[in-house]
Amino acid sequence: MSNAESGQRTLLGFDFGTKSIGIAVGQEITGTARPLVAFKANDGIPDWDLIEKQIKEWQPDLVIVGKPLNMDGTEQEITKRATKFANRLTGRFNVKTEMHDERLTTKDAKARLFEEGGFKALQKGAIDSASAMVILESWMEAQYGAEL
Repeated sequence: MSNAESGQRTLLGFDFGTKSIGIAVGQEITGTARPLVAFKANDGIPDWDLIEKQIKEWQPDLVIVGKPLNMDGTEQEITKRATKFANRLTGRFNVKTEMHDERLTTKDAKARLFEEGGFKALQKGAIDSASAMVILESWMEAQYGAEL
């Protein structure tokens, strides 16, 4: 992995789910992200080989995993599972990970996809990877605010 300075790092974002895990890539220097793919998961367990392929291809300096919280900010069962997923990414692939509040990202992702392509664009995999993109953009906005 590279040791890029903060503000110039390549980021991978994950939207963890028990049936599907969306992935997006982002660049701090531009403050932008784009959806990549979504992988099926079996009760939250992904095909780690497919995840490894994305990590090797993009060589992220930092991985951001969405932290699913209730609207009042409290944790739920899926929060623990997403945290465990983030810890496994660190353990398996030696990447630095951070969790980021993902409240309303799916709603935002659906709205963006619908705006771009109507109902046909609202496919599950597209929503999950778009959600990962929104998580990354939200993380960058929280880090750098008006700088972007």
